[in-house]
Amino acid sequence: MKAITYSSYGDPDVLTLDEVAEPKVGPGEVRLAVRAAGVNPVDWKIVAGGLDPLMTVHFPAIPGWDVAGVVEAVGLDVTEVAEGDEVMAYGRKDWVEQGSFAERMTVPVRTLARKPASLGWEQAAALPLAGLTAYQSLTRLGVGEGSTVLVHGANGGVGGFAVQIAAALGARVIGTASPHHHDRVRGLGAEPVAYGDGLADRVRALAPAGVDVVVDYVGGVLETTLAVLADGGRHASIADPQVEAAGGTYLWVRPDAADLTALAELVENGRLRVDVARSFPLAQAAEAFRASMEGHTSGKIAITIGS
Repeated sequence: MKAITYSSYGDPDVLTLDEVAEPKVGPGEVRLAVRAAGVNPVDWKIVAGGLDPLMTVHFPAIPGWDVAGVVEAVGLDVTEVAEGDEVMAYGRKDWVEQGSFAERMTVPVRTLARKPASLGWEQAAALPLAGLTAYQSLTRLGVGEGSTVLVHGANGGVGGFAVQIAAALGARVIGTASPHHHDRVRGLGAEPVAYGDGLADRVRALAPAGVDVVVDYVGGVLETTLAVLADGGRHASIADPQVEAAGGTYLWVRPDAADLTALAELVENGRLRVDVARSFPLAQAAEAFRASMEGHTSGKIAITIGS
C-alpha cells in the first residue's frame, strides 16, 4: 500500500511517499480503508521530534492520528462494527509507527465512532482529535446550562469546536480572535473579543462578575485568565503546563469512543459543524504540514486518500 513515511526526525522535507506492507489486524482492532486523514499541529511536532520524551517512535513511521474510512477487516473480539461500516477515529496508539497518512490503517475499536452521514470524508477526518480536545476540556470543567465560558483561540481548530460545543451545552460563550475573524467566531456562537493588550478589560466589560470557565488553546494567556476568572471559577489549558501551579488543569486529549459518538450526535443534530479550510492529496502531505505550520487557516486541514 502507499503511505507517507519518515525515517528520522526533521521538517516536512523528511516525508516521502513509499510502498509499505499492509498493517496486521490485532485483537480489539479494525483495519480501515482510509478515505481521509486530518492534519493537526501535533502531527508535524511529532515528526520534528517534539514528543520524543513522551512517546516511542518506531522508524520508518507513518504520521497521522485522525482518520475516516471504511472498515475493511475486524480483529478478534470486535463486535461493535462490521466490514463495510463507515467510521472515524482518533487512532492514537501507545507508540508512533502506523498512522493515518496511508491507504490502510489499523485502529483500536475503543477509539472509533460511526461517521455522521451528513459529513464528507474530509470533514469526518478533521473532527476527532480537535473535537475531542474541546469536548473533554469543557466537560471536565463542568460546563453546562448557565455557565459563562471564555475560549482563548476561538477561531482555531480546537477553539472553533469548543465555541460550538459550549453553546450546545447551554453556556454563554466569549471567544478571543483577531478582528478579521470576528464574524466567523460570532457565527459559531460566541461573543468575539480581540486578543492583545487590554484583553482582560474587554472581557470584564462583557462579564463584569467574571467568567465561570476559561479554556486556553493557544498558550501565553494565564495572566489574563486569572484576571477574568470569577470566584470559584475553573480553568484549563492544552498549551501551558504552568496552568497547574495556578490551580488549573493541564489537559492531554484521550481517544474515547463514547465522547466521539457524542460529537457525532451533535453533528447530526445540527449543533456542530466541521469547517475544512484546505485539503491535499496524499502525495502532498509535506505541503499540508506547511499549511498547518503557518497557522492562518480558519478551519481544519485534511488529506484525501481513498476513493
